Amino acid sequence: MSTVTAAVAPLTSQDAEVLLTAARRAADAAGVTVSVTVLDAGGHLLAFRRDERAVLISGETSTRKAYTSLQLNAPTADLVDLVKPDGPFHSLTTALDRPLLFIAGGLPVHRDGRLIGAVGVGGGAPEQDHAFAAAAVAALV
Repeated sequence: MSTVTAAVAPLTSQDAEVLLTAARRAADAAGVTVSVTVLDAGGHLLAFRRDERAVLISGETSTRKAYTSLQLNAPTADLVDLVKPDGPFHSLTTALDRPLLFIAGGLPVHRDGRLIGAVGVGGGAPEQDHAFAAAAVAALV
């Protein structure tokens, strides 16, 4: 007996624009300058935007948060305790061969229950970045 798997639409460049715009709008409303990175399910960069007022490292931070949330299919805010010394993920190697960053602000993006990508936000306090990423994901639905 074979099972039929329904196709799930991948994350598109239009979806990425929605994620970027919503995250930046939330950050602007809070008076915070951020960088936002959007990845597809394969870890390929779909979109990136850095506010010209944001510090340069915010771009690398947003990208690493997105890769982390994609690789582990979990919000980065939920992973902090797992990577403390002697924690289960302390020395985790990843299939994407990318450095991981376990600070709030990275969220996986799902469609019809399937992982289709990730968004990462860097530049504010961790709680702020998490809220901005959450606003982005909420806008996509």
